[in-house]
Amino acid sequence: MKCKMNRNAAKVLHKMLESEEGEGKMVRVFITHMHGDHAHYDVKLDTPTEHDEIVKTDKDIDVILDKREEFLDGVWIKYFYVPQEGFEINNPSKEGSGHHHH
Repeated sequence: MKCKMNRNAAKVLHKMLESEEGEGKMVRVFITHMHGDHAHYDVKLDTPTEHDEIVKTDKDIDVILDKREEFLDGVWIKYFYVPQEGFEINNPSKEGSGHHHH
């Protein structure tokens, strides 16, 4: 499975992982809900289970993805400071132009 992130996202996720609550945890991307042909995603700190794959990114952060969720394969994690601060996560390989801001 594949996962990419932009530099801002890597910076924010590094901070989350270095915090007290991030100790011993990893970043998980998960699906909050599905809309027919596309999904909405979010991130949290978590530990892997037997259903997960640990995916290395080019930003030195490993991401947990549930192997049973095909919509997680190819997900992009982006973080923007403007127009409002927050993650934007989408999967260009699985959907058209639709994307979702948190």
